Amino acid sequence: MSINITFPDGNQKSFDAPVTGLAIAQAISPGLAKKAALVSVNGELWDLARPIEADAAISIITRDKPEALETIRHDAAHVMAQAVQELYPGTQITFGPSTETGFYYDFARAEPFTEGDLEQIEQRMRQIVKRDLPITREVWSHADAVRHFEAAGETFKAEWIRDGLQDRMLTIYRQGDQWLDLCLGPHLPSTGRLGTAFKLTKVSGAYWRGDASKAQLQRIYGLAFATEDELKAHLKMIEEAEKRDHRKLGRTLDLFHLQEEAIGQVFWHPKGWALYRALEDYVRRQLDAAGYQEVRTPMLVDRQLWEDSGHWANYRRNMFIAEVDEGEIAGQQRRSVLAVKPMNCPCHVQIFRQGTRSYRDLPLRMAEFGACHRYEPSGALHGLMRVRGFVQDDAHIFCTEAQISSETVAFCDLLKRMYRDLGFDDVSVKFSDRPDNRAGEDAIWDRAEDALRKAVEQTGLPYTLNPGEGAFYGPKLEFVLRDAIGRDWQCGTLQVDFVLPERLDAGYVAEDGSRHRPVMLHRAILGSFERFIGILIENFAGAFPLWLAPVQAVVAPIVSDADSYASRVCDALRQAGLRVEADLRNEKINYKIREHASQKIPVIVVVGRKEAEEGTVTLRFRGQERQQTLPLAEAVAILQGSGPNTDLAA
Repeated sequence: MSINITFPDGNQKSFDAPVTGLAIAQAISPGLAKKAALVSVNGELWDLARPIEADAAISIITRDKPEALETIRHDAAHVMAQAVQELYPGTQITFGPSTETGFYYDFARAEPFTEGDLEQIEQRMRQIVKRDLPITREVWSHADAVRHFEAAGETFKAEWIRDGLQDRMLTIYRQGDQWLDLCLGPHLPSTGRLGTAFKLTKVSGAYWRGDASKAQLQRIYGLAFATEDELKAHLKMIEEAEKRDHRKLGRTLDLFHLQEEAIGQVFWHPKGWALYRALEDYVRRQLDAAGYQEVRTPMLVDRQLWEDSGHWANYRRNMFIAEVDEGEIAGQQRRSVLAVKPMNCPCHVQIFRQGTRSYRDLPLRMAEFGACHRYEPSGALHGLMRVRGFVQDDAHIFCTEAQISSETVAFCDLLKRMYRDLGFDDVSVKFSDRPDNRAGEDAIWDRAEDALRKAVEQTGLPYTLNPGEGAFYGPKLEFVLRDAIGRDWQCGTLQVDFVLPERLDAGYVAEDGSRHRPVMLHRAILGSFERFIGILIENFAGAFPLWLAPVQAVVAPIVSDADSYASRVCDALRQAGLRVEADLRNEKINYKIREHASQKIPVIVVVGRKEAEEGTVTLRFRGQERQQTLPLAEAVAILQGSGPNTDLAA
């Protein structure tokens, strides 16, 4: 019996059935067979050795293709598990999936793993790769699988199969003759195909089946990539990220701190608050120029509004609640339930609803630097990146359906310009459509998704689909920026909402006198000031451009005779609107320069007797060898004129 195999280019070839992906690759080219990692059969990834028994559309997936990377990482997990069990007999295996950058495996073992153990395990993994053990797929009955793992003392695996996988045929993957595990696959043809671009990184605790009431396990994490160069590049990025950690730099540069008495909330120090205000002032100027009207809404809002908006049903678990005894009202004791607002949108609708709105008022762009609070589990908190109290650069555009495209284009232009000013040129877009848990009819979602898709296409920005990740009230665009060391951060959003104006009864009078619902565009560029400042700290490694730096310049006299002149220089710079300090300590100038350089001050203004006599200053720019001696007025003008894209300091 022969079967027809269709290739990606549309060509077909007949083979005797059954045929494997490896045999097909060999028939095309021995070189292709050597590079092959997997085969895609009718869109599903299979092992190269798995028999294909019917007509199929196939493509050979080589090791260098992105589709192979998850399998490489999954293979690394299995090789690690085999290494652990060879080195430490009696250790039980549980689960070992791939991750975004590598893999992990959970083990049950009485003795804790140490750093020394990780080195030994990694060495044994390399030996297993060198042995080039064949990886074979077998299909077992449920009973045979339970029997095997119970006999092998693998009580966790046996329990998992017995309790959750009844009445099913199960796939088992064997490495060589001795080691095997329950797995869906697919896998590479042999351990040798894995290569050695992997590294074990750490051990942490875990629980069996993720339940803290069950057995404690040990989880070993590792990294895995297709090539050694990719692994080295990732390790370099990790090393660089540790140097740039905003929490460490926040302490070193005296910007902020966090403490247990206010979990997930930020204590801004003077320098950190100066940075915050510089960013806020910049954003406010951009919004003013773009026609936004700034508003302010309450922090505590009655439960009823959140129920009306739909947030109570969809977001209650993330809201902080305050119950207040209002006393006796109309002969009855009244107790109010208030929520600390987790977002600003329902409050902005309340402002829109005041008075009668006309089509002539639209689009109405309403912005707020709104303080919001959300309950985030303590384990999810991470410096400024994940907090419970934060301020959004939030805005809502109330517009007609016909205005969605033009407002989206204008917003995208504003966002790109602001990101560029803030040091980010590489921006990508994700289109997130309807989630399973959502408000509104499918017909409304069809209109919203169609309008947003047409709008983003009109901007000319390339985008990728992010299925099912929209907000509960509408589809959204997510803007992802890439920082100086190649990490991606999702910051900006634009969401099209037909639902909230309906739920909260927002309306405007159309040209023909009829009442219509506005469309509500939810939009943010930074996302939150706290998180974006964390990203800025790490992107610039604390060395902010002059216009954004908390302290823009330090005036440092060479000799004490120049102290009074240094104070006058400092006053002149302050009067010009610059954030400046004077260092009048009785220390040598080289010591002062080194210390302020370590604090990443953009400009050190050096003055001595000569400068005092001539009314000049000498400017030393961070990261540059050059010095510049100028009249004071000229130096003030140069520093005052520094801004986004015109910065003087490296």
